[in-house]
Amino acid sequence: MGDGEASERAEALTCAEYGYRMEKQMRGSELILYAGFGTDELFHDMAWLMEEYQNEFYNLADRKALGCECVSKLFDLAASHGFYGNIWHCYLANLIVNSENAYSMACEIRGAVKGTLNDAALHDCEILQEFIQYDFTDMIGKLGLTGLGLLLDFTPTDEAGKVYNTRIRDRICEIAAGLGKAGDAVAIKELITRFYGEYGVGRFGLHKAFRVEHTDAGVEIVPILNIQHVYLEDLVGYEIPKQKLIENTEAFVNGKKANNVLLFGDAGTGKSSSIKGILNRYYDQGLRIIEVYKHQFQDLNSVIAQIKNRNYKFIIYMDDLSFEEFEIEYKYLKAVIEGGLEKKPRNVLIYATSNRRHLIKESFLDRDGDDNDLHRNDTVQEKLSLVARFGVTIYFSAPEKKEFQTIVKTLAERNHIRMPEEELLQQANAWELAHGGLSGRTAQQFIDYLLGK
Repeated sequence: MGDGEASERAEALTCAEYGYRMEKQMRGSELILYAGFGTDELFHDMAWLMEEYQNEFYNLADRKALGCECVSKLFDLAASHGFYGNIWHCYLANLIVNSENAYSMACEIRGAVKGTLNDAALHDCEILQEFIQYDFTDMIGKLGLTGLGLLLDFTPTDEAGKVYNTRIRDRICEIAAGLGKAGDAVAIKELITRFYGEYGVGRFGLHKAFRVEHTDAGVEIVPILNIQHVYLEDLVGYEIPKQKLIENTEAFVNGKKANNVLLFGDAGTGKSSSIKGILNRYYDQGLRIIEVYKHQFQDLNSVIAQIKNRNYKFIIYMDDLSFEEFEIEYKYLKAVIEGGLEKKPRNVLIYATSNRRHLIKESFLDRDGDDNDLHRNDTVQEKLSLVARFGVTIYFSAPEKKEFQTIVKTLAERNHIRMPEEELLQQANAWELAHGGLSGRTAQQFIDYLLGK
C-alpha cells in the first residue's frame, strides 16, 4: 500500500470515527424544549464521555483528563449549591428546574398543560431518561474516575451552599431523588410538571425576594438568598393596619382588583416587618417581591418589562421612601404607577414604607407661599400627587406606654425569658428612655439585649 493510499485510508477512518461520534451525540442534541442544556459545557462534556469514553480513536490520557475535569466541576457544584445524594441527578434536576422554556413557563403555578407542548415535553423526557439512568460503573473503571463514584452518594459538609437556601436546596435534592426512582419518561414528566405547578420555574420559581442590579447585560433582577423569616403573627398589636394590608394582598394574589399601598408612620413600628410577613404568608400562592431603591427608579420600566408576562404576582417594594425638595426621582415613580402610555400590568403592585405621610419634604413656604412661585397651588399639588397614586394608605403609630409594655411581655414570653414582670417592665422602661423611645423595634432590641446577657 502506497503512502497516498495509506493517507486516504487514514482520512477515511477519521471521517468514519467523526461520523460515529456525531451520530452517538445526536441523541442529546435532539432535545426540543430543553435544547438549552446543550449549551451547558458540563452537560456537553458528560454527554460526549458517555458515548466515547471507551473509543480508542481518542487518546486515553485525553479521555481521562476530560473525565477528571467533569468530576471536579460536579464537586464544585455540590459544594456551592449544598447538594447531597446523587450529585449527577442533582445537577440534572438543577438544570430542569431552572430551564425557562415554553413548557415550564406554561406550567408554572397553573400545573399541567395539554396539547403539542405536552407531547414535546414527553419527547424530551424520554431523552433525559437516558442521562438520568446512565450506568457509570464501566466508565469509572475504564478511566479510573474514583471521584465520580463518590459523587453518586455524596454527603455534604455544610447545611447549605452559597447559591440556594436550605429550603430550595432540599427541594431540588428531592427532585433529584425522584428522578432516580422514576421508571419511565411519563413518570419523569409528571415529577417535573408537579414541581413547576407548585414552585414555578427559574429564579422566580425558586426564590421569594429579589433586588435590582446593573450588569454588563443591563438591568438584572437578582435573587436575595437570605430572607428574614418574619411572619405577621410575630408583629404584636397593629391588628387593624395588618388586616388592611392582608385584604389588599389577598385580592391581588387572587387576581382581583387591588391597590398600590403606602405604609407610613413612626419609625420602628413594624412597617417593613409587615411587608416581610406578607411575603412569607403568600409566597406559596405565587407572590414575589422585588426591592427597588430610590436611585433605581429610572430602571422601573425595564424591571416591569421582565416580569409582566410571568404567572406570578410581583410587589415592587420601596423601603423608607422619602424625597427632599431637590430630588426629582419621584417623577419616574409617578409615571410608572399611573400616567404613562403603557398600562401597568395586572400582576404588579407597588408597596412602599415611609416615615412621611406625603413622601416629599414640605415646608412652610408651601403653605404660606413663596414670593418667587407664581403658582403656589400647582407646586403643592405636584408634591401631593405622588402619594395620591397609592390607593391604600396605612398608618402605623408609635405605641402608648401600656401597649409598649404588652409588646415587651409578649416578646419575653415567646423567647422564654424568665423574669419577674415588675423587674422586666422596669428595665424595659429604662431601656426605651435611653434607646429611641416607645416602639416595637425598641422592644425587640431590649429583648435581644436580655437574650445576649
